[in-house]
Amino acid sequence: MKQEVRQVARQTQTQRLDRIEEKIDKLADAMISIARAEERLISIEQYNANQHERMNKFSSKLDALNDKVNDNSRVVSFIQKAFWILLAAIVAATGVNKWM
Repeated sequence: MKQEVRQVARQTQTQRLDRIEEKIDKLADAMISIARAEERLISIEQYNANQHERMNKFSSKLDALNDKVNDNSRVVSFIQKAFWILLAAIVAATGVNKWM
C-alpha cells in the first residue's frame, strides 16, 4: 500500500514537473518572440532615423536650390529688361535715321 501511494505520488510529481517544463518551454518561446519583436522595432527605428536624416539633407539641398533659382530669376529679369530696352533703342535709332 505504501508503495502504491509512493508510486502515485511519484506519478503526480512527474506530471507536475512535466507541466512545469511545458510552461517553462512556452515562456522561453515567448521570450524569444519578444526579443525578435524588439530587434525588429530597433531596426525600424534606425531606418526611420536614417530616412529623417536623408529628408533633412534633401530639404537643405532644396533650400539652396531655391536660393539659386531666385538669384537666377533676378538676373534673367534684368537681362530681359536690358534686351527690350536695347531693342527699342535700336528700333528708335533705325526709325530716326530712316525718316531723316
